[in-house]
Formats: sequence, structure tokens, C-alpha cells
Amino acid sequence: MIALMRLLIFGGIALGVLYLGLSWYFRAAHRERMERDWEAAGRPGNRDAYVAEGMAQYERSLRHRLLWLVFVLPVMAVGLIIWITNFN
Repeated sequence: MIALMRLLIFGGIALGVLYLGLSWYFRAAHRERMERDWEAAGRPGNRDAYVAEGMAQYERSLRHRLLWLVFVLPVMAVGLIIWITNFN
């Protein structure tokens, strides 16, 4: 039981760090892409407003939501391995 708690605690911390790192990286890459698109197209107006609108769209995108699979898939895999090991 203690080993399971240790796995859950340290695994949760590791997955949280991985999620935060990937989230930060994907947001930074999307922001950079928005800024590059604005400069390449020579758009008139405020660049910050254009980037803020693009980031708001990113927050609602499927790519942003799929990032939660960082938590779901490893937990399901460990659960499946435990189930197969103990009950088959």
C-alpha cells in the first residue's frame, strides 16, 4: 500500500511537471507562430491584440485539450498493467 502511495505521489508530481513543461512549450510555440504570421502578412493594427486573440482561440482548441492526455494515458497504462499482473 505504501508503494502504491509513493507511486501515485511521485508519478503525479512527474506528470504535473511534464504537463506544465509541455503546456509552456506549446503556448510559446503558438505565440511565436502568431507573431511571425502577423509580421509576414504585414497586417495593419495592433500586434498584441492579434496575438491575444490567437492565444484565446488556442485555449479553446483541440490541441490544448489533448494535452490532458499526459495525465490520462500513463495512469491508464499503469492501471492496465496492475490489472493484468494481478487478475490474469
